[in-house]
Amino acid sequence: MPRPAHNCDELKKLIREVPDFPKPGILFYDITTLLKDKLGFARLIDALTEHYIDKDIDLVLGIEARGFIFGPALAYRLNAGFVPVRKPKKLPAEVLQWKYELEYGHDTLEVHKDSIKPGQRIVICDDLLATGGTAKATAEMAKSLGADICGLGFVVELAALKGRDKLKGYDVFSLLHYEM
Repeated sequence: MPRPAHNCDELKKLIREVPDFPKPGILFYDITTLLKDKLGFARLIDALTEHYIDKDIDLVLGIEARGFIFGPALAYRLNAGFVPVRKPKKLPAEVLQWKYELEYGHDTLEVHKDSIKPGQRIVICDDLLATGGTAKATAEMAKSLGADICGLGFVVELAALKGRDKLKGYDVFSLLHYEM
């Protein structure tokens, strides 16, 4: 996996590890401690930007909720627009609703129908790649609107959950890898 020139080990040191959250046996990687570090946050956005800067991106799609933190900053740096991918009943205009399967049930995402024009080059952005279900659904939804998906960018990847396997055929980029 290609790594950015930025020191990812330094960024990892800014992430707080919280044992037994949200339930016993889970080690939670809390990115809020990275977000509040002004230099760390800047380095994180710089590293994401570095990966996509030469790809002529039109739009960055941010997945609710933490994709709303990284997506707009990345869009700004790429001179691109930002499109929120939301949970149901959060967007005011006509939406495309996308239902998808998860390991533990079903979920639904929505995007404004007019948010992506056919042929627009997009990056999908979120904080975490775990099992890959939500990212895959977002990619399928964007493709149905005619998007040219140039990549899926994540801050953290939990490699043991094999989410990358669901995203074969896409440029999947994550900064920080944890084996769990």
